[in-house]
Amino acid sequence: MTDLDRLEELAQREHHLVVLITLNDDGSPQVSVVNCGIITDPQSHEPCVAVVAARGRKTKNLRHRPLATVVVRAGWEWIAVTGAATLVTADDVDDSLGFAQLLRDIFHAAGGHHDDLDEYDRVMAAERRCAVLIRPDRFSTNR
Repeated sequence: MTDLDRLEELAQREHHLVVLITLNDDGSPQVSVVNCGIITDPQSHEPCVAVVAARGRKTKNLRHRPLATVVVRAGWEWIAVTGAATLVTADDVDDSLGFAQLLRDIFHAAGGHHDDLDEYDRVMAAERRCAVLIRPDRFSTNR
C-alpha cells in the first residue's frame, strides 16, 4: 500500500474529512476542515490530493505561499501529506466545461454525490469555488 493509498483509506473511514493547513502572512498556520480526494492532476498527470475550496483566507494564503498540508486521522491512525499547491479557478482556464468537470471529479473523489450535477455546477460557479491540487511531496505518519 502506498502512502496515497493509506491516505485514501483513512479519508474514506472519516467521510473524506481532513484538516487543511496553509500559512498566514505571519507564518502561523491557518487551519480548515475540508473534504478531499485523490485525483489525477490534469496538467502533470500525476496523482494529487484535491479539494474544492471556497474563496477566503486559505485561497489567499495559497496564492501567496503555494504550500499546503493535509492531515487525516481515523481512530489512532493518521497520515499527513505536504506539498506544493496549485490553485485553479474558473478565471485561470479558458475551458469552463473542463473546469466544471475538474470540480466534479474532486467532489466525487471526496465521496460526494449529487442528484443534479447541473445544479452542482451552477452553485460552484455562483460561489466562485476553486480547485486546490496538492502535489504529494512529503508524508508523515504514525505507522
